[in-house]
Amino acid sequence: MSKKFELTSETTIHFGKKLYRIKALVSFGNVAAGDLGGFVEKEENLEQHGNAWVSGNAQVSGNAWVYGNAWVSGNAQVSGNAWVYGDAQVYGNAWVSGNAWVSGNAQVYDNAWVYGDAQVYGNAQVSGNAQVSGNAWVYDNAWVSGNARVYDNAWVSGNARVYGDAQVYGDAQVYDNAQIIWISKIGSELGTLTGFKDKDGQLILTRGCFIGTAEQFVEAVSEKHGDSKIAREYALAVELIKLRLSEDV
Repeated sequence: MSKKFELTSETTIHFGKKLYRIKALVSFGNVAAGDLGGFVEKEENLEQHGNAWVSGNAQVSGNAWVYGNAWVSGNAQVSGNAWVYGDAQVYGNAWVSGNAWVSGNAQVYDNAWVYGDAQVYGNAQVSGNAQVSGNAWVYDNAWVSGNARVYDNAWVSGNARVYGDAQVYGDAQVYDNAQIIWISKIGSELGTLTGFKDKDGQLILTRGCFIGTAEQFVEAVSEKHGDSKIAREYALAVELIKLRLSEDV
């Protein structure tokens, strides 16, 4: 099988490891033959077929780095100043960009996107159409999937699962065997109302730009919608979320 890229003689030392800039030998995807990419430790870090690529252009958007036993394959893209290392895998149509880090045994795949200053590590998995961004961290055995979004300074860890249309953001922390529920197509904008327990066991609700307690959410809805049908729908949704996340059997 012919190779799509080669290691060039341009090298850099990155945390004690010698990395090589890559160069495309043939055209594929959005890459043209002769294009220079980012840095890898060895050819085994990037699949030699498919459209996967590690981008590099220090003058425009920085150089991406892939090293250790990390593996980028399929149509996956690693760009910006992103790092993928350890035994991490990025594959499918996934993107890792910006200043994001993916490490440990973490996996990012399907159409998932990790960007900004986000970190995904440990045995964490991000898949589906999920997005992890901002300064968010997903780690331990946590999974983020579906259309879920984790962003701002949020943390998802332990054995927590965030999926569907759920949104976790702000300074929220979802961890261990955390419970989470969301109700979609609700409100005047047909958005998603997400509820989960924080580290202190308090029920937190998120909807659009709002994040706060159930009481704060009900107050905000009352101020905006009064006693309208929308307000009554939200009230029922909050009661359902409280029931679902209660510790009563």
